[in-house]
Amino acid sequence: MNRRWRSSLVKTTLTLAALGAALTGSSHAAEPQTCTQVRMADPGWTDIDATNAVAGVLLKALGYQQNVSNLSVPITYQGLKKGQIDVFLGNWMPAQGPLVKPFIDEHSIDVLHANLVNAKFTLAVPDYVAAAGVHSFADLIKHADQFNGKIYGIEPGAPANQNIKKMIADKAFGLGDWKIVESSETGMLTQVERAVRDKQWIVFLAWEPHVMNTKFHLTYLSGGDAYFGPNYGGATVNTVTRVGFAGQCTNLAKLFQQMTFNVDIENQIIANVLQNKVDVNTAAMNALKGNPALLSAWLKGVTTTSGADGLQAVQAQLGIH
Repeated sequence: MNRRWRSSLVKTTLTLAALGAALTGSSHAAEPQTCTQVRMADPGWTDIDATNAVAGVLLKALGYQQNVSNLSVPITYQGLKKGQIDVFLGNWMPAQGPLVKPFIDEHSIDVLHANLVNAKFTLAVPDYVAAAGVHSFADLIKHADQFNGKIYGIEPGAPANQNIKKMIADKAFGLGDWKIVESSETGMLTQVERAVRDKQWIVFLAWEPHVMNTKFHLTYLSGGDAYFGPNYGGATVNTVTRVGFAGQCTNLAKLFQQMTFNVDIENQIIANVLQNKVDVNTAAMNALKGNPALLSAWLKGVTTTSGADGLQAVQAQLGIH
């Protein structure tokens, strides 16, 4: 082959390669093949079921494969630290503050984005218990016999349960002799449903977004700032990732950095699942179809794995024209 012709061919090939990269977008070009598998975690909470399902709909339309593992919160953070989990959408703060602080301090996880604000997470009672005089953490001890000295929590190891255990260990509010009943979100809410049906007294972990806020008439208790934060456990939920995820998977990171939920859309999905018995993925798709403005914001500048327009791909998947 003529040397001059070979040189010209090489230059032309390089030019075409550069042009192809420019057309497909720099974020797509920068992602390695490993980014096509997105490993996520679910502690068994209904709200994270909902947000994981929303993410799954988008990821599938964009050409990614989502793999969700059912893991406790402590194991999830260990998985992020070891690089075994890529993304977790359930970093509730400040409730998880003591658990997550060592990981942040040693830079073994990255906090990517606040995906939900104006959430809440603290203890609550049914409205008939509040009407009888229980409005704050300090009121609980006055009615210890009616509560049987028990606070109902979620799964063992959950940070919120640890906060309750610390409160009991500190003998705060005179609750040193009380016990926490640990089970699961479903187990706790089954107990609440029985108590409400029989007008029994019960105090339990409650949070929003969740269908419990419409299914039951609840009163959130004040005064628990030292253990759950101010404003009735006012919470922010963060998206956290393994270290280096954003630099390696730039297109995905852009999606997760722009994916910001709201209480209404999460409640809509959760209600569809729990009350209407709709499959969570179908509920997520229905919610996205009803909120097209969210898609435009979340998918701005995001591409498919092949470099096509991400918004158009998702709209096609959802049947939005």
